Amino acid sequence: MMGIQGTARHAHRRVARVVGVLVAVALAVAVLSLLTGSYALSVAQIGEILWGRSDDIGQLVVVGLRLPRIVASLCVGAGFGVAGAIFQSLCRNPLASPDIIGFTTGSATGALATIVVLGQSGLATALGSVIGGFAAAALVYLLALRRGLTGDRFILSGVALSAMLMAFNEYLVTRAELERAEAAKTWLFGSLNGVSWSQVTILAPGIVVLLLCAGLLWPGLKMLEIGDDLAVGLGLSARRSRLVLMGVGLGLAALATALAGPIHFLALAAGPLARGLVRPGDPGVVPVAIMGAVLLIVSDFLAQHLMAPFQIPVGLITGAIGGVYLVVLLTRRTGGCG
Repeated sequence: MMGIQGTARHAHRRVARVVGVLVAVALAVAVLSLLTGSYALSVAQIGEILWGRSDDIGQLVVVGLRLPRIVASLCVGAGFGVAGAIFQSLCRNPLASPDIIGFTTGSATGALATIVVLGQSGLATALGSVIGGFAAAALVYLLALRRGLTGDRFILSGVALSAMLMAFNEYLVTRAELERAEAAKTWLFGSLNGVSWSQVTILAPGIVVLLLCAGLLWPGLKMLEIGDDLAVGLGLSARRSRLVLMGVGLGLAALATALAGPIHFLALAAGPLARGLVRPGDPGVVPVAIMGAVLLIVSDFLAQHLMAPFQIPVGLITGAIGGVYLVVLLTRRTGGCG
């Protein structure tokens, strides 16, 4: 008994250390994002601006542009990271993240149709993203109904649907007016350029609420990952729990997509990377969320400064990193090419 308790305490300390390091990295990058850019500032100037003792230009740059971008990157990264971990656990497959199996693309289709066809933004875009994500999930589930969530057919059905939806998204862009098409094309790459407080205040609270729900449901998710029979034996309704968890994961992916576009790689990598840092054992929802937040805020910092003064969509950075990560993941799963 003492040995088990000692192991548990050691695991908790390791998780706490990992969380502390990740939070420190996120805060450091956030401060750098506030200080650097075409309008460079000192720490003292940032303090004056946050206390309302600066000129209008400083207020606009820090409070109006940089702070909402930082908050959005943290919320979106955490949302995508936890959404990916939920689906990877439910499907028992590291490739089963929303961006691989079409759910994020479906959310993008719904949001894009709202922007391009209806000319709406804000809450309407969020609603379109949620509807698109749930519709894509329903289609994938119906296509893979016989094998359930854990079969390869589920992953392949999602990949096929994602390819078709990506083609449809491109068609929507070609049919749009020039100004809307340019905005939609940038958004489709995944971008935090121009994120405003109005968008953050509408969508970020929903992401936070769903993250809290994911934390409450996490123990049930771990039981389902071991097996439905064991979960039922411990008093868990496997079918209902799976549907609720799928709803939470889809909601996180949809709201994150509505805020920043279909940013790839985060949902795929945040969970496995967090698990690798706290190994052995389950990392829990907090390290996964913070890992996703760190990945996105670092990627967005690179997107802003790699080709300064030009800013590139953050999705290009995460996509490049994600391609390398996916190759490594596939190589490890197949034991190489030989």
